Amino acid sequence: MTEHYNKKSQTEKRRLLRKHLSKAEAVMWKHLSRKQMLGCKFRRQYGVDQFVIDFYCPELKLAIEIDGDTHFRTDTREYDKDRQEYLENFGIEFMRFTNLEVLNNLSGVLETIADKIERMESGQPP
Repeated sequence: MTEHYNKKSQTEKRRLLRKHLSKAEAVMWKHLSRKQMLGCKFRRQYGVDQFVIDFYCPELKLAIEIDGDTHFRTDTREYDKDRQEYLENFGIEFMRFTNLEVLNNLSGVLETIADKIERMESGQPP
Protein backbone atom coordinates (compact mmCIF):
# COMPACT_ATOMS: atom_id res chain seq x y z
CA MET A 1 0.00 0.00 0.00
CA THR A 2 2.86 2.40 0.71
CA GLU A 3 3.74 2.47 -3.00
CA HIS A 4 0.81 4.88 -3.43
CA TYR A 5 1.94 7.49 -0.90
CA ASN A 6 4.58 10.21 -1.26
CA LYS A 7 6.27 8.68 -4.28
CA LYS A 8 9.90 9.64 -4.70
CA SER A 9 9.16 10.71 -8.28
CA GLN A 10 7.02 13.56 -6.88
CA THR A 11 9.33 14.70 -4.09
CA GLU A 12 10.43 17.84 -5.92
CA LYS A 13 6.85 18.75 -6.88
CA ARG A 14 5.70 18.44 -3.25
CA ARG A 15 8.69 20.44 -2.03
CA LEU A 16 7.96 23.21 -4.53
CA LEU A 17 4.29 23.32 -3.49
CA ARG A 18 5.29 23.58 0.19
CA LYS A 19 7.61 26.48 -0.59
CA HIS A 20 4.88 28.35 -2.49
CA LEU A 21 1.77 28.02 -0.34
CA SER A 22 -1.05 30.42 -1.02
CA LYS A 23 -1.84 32.90 1.75
CA ALA A 24 -4.88 30.84 2.77
CA GLU A 25 -2.83 27.62 2.83
CA ALA A 26 -0.16 29.30 4.98
CA VAL A 27 -2.80 30.52 7.43
CA MET A 28 -4.36 27.05 7.58
CA TRP A 29 -0.98 25.39 8.10
CA LYS A 30 -0.32 27.59 11.14
CA HIS A 31 -3.37 25.95 12.75
CA LEU A 32 -2.88 22.37 11.54
CA SER A 33 0.85 21.92 12.08
CA ARG A 34 2.45 20.52 15.22
CA LYS A 35 -0.68 18.55 16.18
CA GLN A 36 -2.52 21.75 17.10
CA MET A 37 -5.85 20.47 15.75
CA LEU A 38 -7.09 18.14 18.51
CA GLY A 39 -3.73 16.36 18.61
CA CYS A 40 -3.98 15.14 15.00
CA LYS A 41 -0.84 15.12 12.90
CA PHE A 42 -1.42 16.77 9.54
CA ARG A 43 1.04 16.80 6.68
CA ARG A 44 1.04 19.41 3.95
CA GLN A 45 1.33 18.69 0.25
CA TYR A 46 0.99 14.96 0.75
CA GLY A 47 1.19 12.69 -2.29
CA VAL A 48 -1.27 9.92 -3.09
CA ASP A 49 -0.53 8.26 -6.43
CA GLN A 50 -0.08 11.07 -8.98
CA PHE A 51 -2.02 13.62 -6.90
CA VAL A 52 -0.98 16.00 -4.13
CA ILE A 53 -3.38 16.80 -1.28
CA ASP A 54 -3.06 20.21 0.42
CA PHE A 55 -3.33 18.85 4.00
CA TYR A 56 -3.66 15.23 5.04
CA CYS A 57 -4.02 13.40 8.34
CA PRO A 58 -2.94 9.78 7.70
CA GLU A 59 -4.30 8.60 11.04
CA LEU A 60 -7.86 9.62 10.10
CA LYS A 61 -7.46 9.47 6.32
CA LEU A 62 -8.76 13.03 6.23
CA ALA A 63 -7.86 15.40 3.41
CA ILE A 64 -8.37 19.15 3.54
CA GLU A 65 -8.27 21.07 0.30
CA ILE A 66 -8.10 24.85 0.02
CA ASP A 67 -9.51 25.96 -3.32
CA GLY A 68 -8.42 29.18 -4.97
CA ASP A 69 -10.00 31.03 -7.88
CA THR A 70 -8.84 28.53 -10.51
CA HIS A 71 -10.95 25.80 -8.90
CA PHE A 72 -14.18 27.51 -9.94
CA ARG A 73 -13.72 27.12 -13.69
CA THR A 74 -15.93 24.40 -15.21
CA ASP A 75 -13.02 22.28 -16.45
CA THR A 76 -11.21 22.52 -13.11
CA ARG A 77 -14.35 21.64 -11.14
CA GLU A 78 -14.73 18.48 -13.23
CA TYR A 79 -11.04 17.61 -12.73
CA ASP A 80 -11.35 18.18 -8.95
CA LYS A 81 -14.47 15.99 -8.81
CA ASP A 82 -12.79 13.13 -10.69
CA ARG A 83 -9.60 13.50 -8.64
CA GLN A 84 -11.53 13.45 -5.37
CA GLU A 85 -13.56 10.39 -6.41
CA TYR A 86 -10.33 8.59 -7.31
CA LEU A 87 -8.71 9.43 -3.97
CA GLU A 88 -11.84 8.47 -2.05
CA ASN A 89 -11.22 4.93 -3.33
CA PHE A 90 -8.28 4.89 -0.90
CA GLY A 91 -10.73 5.50 1.96
CA ILE A 92 -9.81 9.19 2.17
CA GLU A 93 -12.51 11.64 3.29
CA PHE A 94 -12.40 15.19 1.95
CA MET A 95 -13.17 18.60 3.30
CA ARG A 96 -13.01 21.54 0.90
CA PHE A 97 -12.81 25.22 1.73
CA THR A 98 -12.21 28.27 -0.43
CA ASN A 99 -9.40 30.74 0.06
CA LEU A 100 -12.03 33.32 1.02
CA GLU A 101 -13.55 31.06 3.67
CA VAL A 102 -10.16 30.53 5.27
CA LEU A 103 -9.18 34.20 5.13
CA ASN A 104 -12.58 35.66 6.11
CA ASN A 105 -13.96 33.02 8.48
CA LEU A 106 -10.99 31.13 9.87
CA SER A 107 -12.66 30.38 13.20
CA GLY A 108 -15.66 28.87 11.41
CA VAL A 109 -13.43 26.76 9.18
CA LEU A 110 -11.40 25.51 12.15
CA GLU A 111 -14.58 24.71 14.07
CA THR A 112 -15.93 22.74 11.10
CA ILE A 113 -12.68 20.76 10.88
CA ALA A 114 -12.69 20.10 14.65
CA ASP A 115 -16.31 18.88 14.46
CA LYS A 116 -15.41 16.53 11.61
CA ILE A 117 -12.42 15.13 13.50
CA GLU A 118 -14.49 14.58 16.64
CA ARG A 119 -17.15 12.72 14.62
CA MET A 120 -14.51 10.59 12.88
CA GLU A 121 -12.76 9.72 16.13
CA SER A 122 -16.03 8.77 17.84
CA GLY A 123 -17.15 6.65 14.89
CA GLN A 124 -20.17 8.81 14.12
CA PRO A 125 -21.34 8.94 10.50
CA PRO A 126 -20.28 11.99 8.48
